Amino acid sequence: MTSAAAEAPRSGCCLPRRIPADDRAQAEAVADTARLLADPIRVQVLELLRSADGEVCQCDLQPLFDVSQPTMSHHLKKLRDGGLIAVERRGKWAYYTINDKALEALRTWLS
Repeated sequence: MTSAAAEAPRSGCCLPRRIPADDRAQAEAVADTARLLADPIRVQVLELLRSADGEVCQCDLQPLFDVSQPTMSHHLKKLRDGGLIAVERRGKWAYYTINDKALEALRTWLS
């Protein structure tokens, strides 16, 4: 390799000797959120909840997707367990809202 970058001296490198614990915690939070958003249905659910005025009943979400009810429940459970959405049960109905604070780690990292 004869490029100038390959011949540049290695001393004075600006990389830190190790990654601070706070940075690791932020990286884990971003990675966890990214894993939850790796499925298009979950992204669409979040978008619907984000744009809704208030809570949304699962009975209103189900017809919007070409998946079975158990599959939709699985996606909603993943989002709920990850803290990205909240659920309030009223009788046999479940009402969902987005948790904006949970998305803050991703928002902060992206900005």
